[in-house]
Amino acid sequence: MKSQELTVSEKIILAEKLWDSVANNDSTIELSEAQERELDKRIESYSVNKDKGSSWSEVKNRIIGNQ
Repeated sequence: MKSQELTVSEKIILAEKLWDSVANNDSTIELSEAQERELDKRIESYSVNKDKGSSWSEVKNRIIGNQ
């Protein structure tokens, strides 16, 4: 059976089962050195100025275009 033939409910159940299989896996996702450096840079930037940035509602509004 092709995924396009599944009902919405069946697709949701499949997605949940896939997510559970990933979440229950004890292995970790390894980051590249570049990813680690970027995360370190962002953490440092946040530590310096915790008030800088946007709230979740502001970000969400920008994404979906409800400004």
